Amino acid sequence: MKSIEWLVTEHDLIERALTVLEMVVARIESGQPVPDGFPRWAPQFFQQFADQCHHAKEEDLLFPLLKLRGIPQAWGPIGCMLQEHELGRDCVRRMRKASEAAELDGPAFSAAANEFIPLLRQHINKENNVLYQMARNVMSEADDAGLTNNFSKAEQDKELVGMLQRYDAEVARWEDQIG
Repeated sequence: MKSIEWLVTEHDLIERALTVLEMVVARIESGQPVPDGFPRWAPQFFQQFADQCHHAKEEDLLFPLLKLRGIPQAWGPIGCMLQEHELGRDCVRRMRKASEAAELDGPAFSAAANEFIPLLRQHINKENNVLYQMARNVMSEADDAGLTNNFSKAEQDKELVGMLQRYDAEVARWEDQIG
């Protein structure tokens, strides 16, 4: 399933960014200096890539197809994923607010990040190992081809083409600088 592989590849990048975020939070909490720009970069990455690019593919394209194929939304796995997307958005808003203060509000940034990191890791695990497996079971080859095509079209329409590669390079730069 090319469409599911696409989403898993995006998850891999998001997980790498979570690891870097975790290292920065450890620095904040231990009073060590934080790399310039990272506290503002992190919420931007999670809003633009994880939400506007990745979650949009799920919410606008994958989830409606899965619902048509019989996977329940209300009280089901899709509803759970949508709720977790909202919880994550709240954490990202709080990280952004803490990073936009005249001086980084380290405790507020760390609190939001410490809520966000396990939420998103567990969320990705559930999608990769439960929901995406369900998708593989109910989607036809034609569904997959159409969904993959729609992912490409959505990235073009929203001017998101190349975002995976751009953010892959940025995450690698933070990994080198922080790791």
